[in-house]
Amino acid sequence: MNDILPAETPYWQQVEDAVREVVQAYGYEELRLPLLEKTELFKRTIGEVTDIVEKEMYTFDDRNGDSLTLRPEGTAGCVRAGIEHGLLYNQVQRFWYGGPMFRHERPQQGRYRQFHQIGVEAFGMAGPGIDVEHLLMTARIWRRLGLDGLSLQINSLGSTTARRAHRERLVNYLRGRSDELDDDSRRRLETNPLRILDSKNPAMRALIDGAPLFSEYLEEQSLNDFAAIKSALTDAGVAYSENPRLVRGLDYYNETVYEWVTDQLGAQGTVCAGGRYDGLVEQLGGKPTPGAGFALGLDRIVTLLQQAGDSLLLRGPRAYLALVGLQAEQYSLLFAERLRNRLPGLRLTVNCGGGSIKSQMKRADKSGADIALVLGDEEMQNKQIGVKFLRLDRQQERVDQDEIDRYLKQELTF
Repeated sequence: MNDILPAETPYWQQVEDAVREVVQAYGYEELRLPLLEKTELFKRTIGEVTDIVEKEMYTFDDRNGDSLTLRPEGTAGCVRAGIEHGLLYNQVQRFWYGGPMFRHERPQQGRYRQFHQIGVEAFGMAGPGIDVEHLLMTARIWRRLGLDGLSLQINSLGSTTARRAHRERLVNYLRGRSDELDDDSRRRLETNPLRILDSKNPAMRALIDGAPLFSEYLEEQSLNDFAAIKSALTDAGVAYSENPRLVRGLDYYNETVYEWVTDQLGAQGTVCAGGRYDGLVEQLGGKPTPGAGFALGLDRIVTLLQQAGDSLLLRGPRAYLALVGLQAEQYSLLFAERLRNRLPGLRLTVNCGGGSIKSQMKRADKSGADIALVLGDEEMQNKQIGVKFLRLDRQQERVDQDEIDRYLKQELTF
């Protein structure tokens, strides 16, 4: 788990603001969920024979002896909340949420044990329209952030009936080549063979490549829906590729699944993933309700922005108010408040703790400010303020205090 330091937080704010702006423009409302849920929730939704449940969840018993888990993902909690508060049955809902998730994984670039996601979920809408909306929404987020180099991979897992038929043939195929399975795959063969297709063991690549495809079992409705999604993406100018081995790591997915991936983050190339989960609400005790959603990996998106050297990011103050003399110190905070009132959005830092004008100029420079405003006894008497440019080779100026807001608005962008 890692700290996010002040030099990094502007990137996070930029991503969060952009995503919030886009999802709310599509009519999604924010839902705030607890970090802790009952462990059984994730066992029922993610699947007991998955790496997440078996190896990665932070689970403990509380003082009442109840088993609780720090949330490893957000969809299960969103569905639980929707059922609990009567928000789903016979209704159409569009939700989004954000915050930290927790998995005990091996830390590496773009993957931490506390990681951050923004999730988007939609309920009550059958058919491919909502899948297309989510895919177009994610493409818009990348444009809004100015991110290039992301590619979309899609697949269809089919209906429950089709998955059952595929599973039977897959098990027969794997049993016939059991000597090529690693220990994890042998254990999963009887309980969750689909997870074998998600194996990252390179020694099993040829075995997985020869396994039966989902596409061989898709029913007409699934084929039509998948074709409609691909056609809509083409019409919208969103490039994609079909990945017949794309499974997703959670048991509740069905029909269309997808991932946005990059080759700029090493092995952890997925920055967004999602799909349909039409049976999940019923699985958790609710009435049958169609569902679909996706999650954005904020840590990885932030890393991509940092690697791109995004020059639009602004951090620290734009102006630093340096003070000379007791009268200026006493007046400074009131002056700064009036200036902030006249210039909403101005990032202004007032020097506190005294110090010579030389030391204050060093603080101003270190803060990253573009301009130092100097207020001393002479400026107080003349109702002026000194302006020193810290990033440009310009002479220091004096400006009337009543005109400083117009002056700063002209010289700075905020």
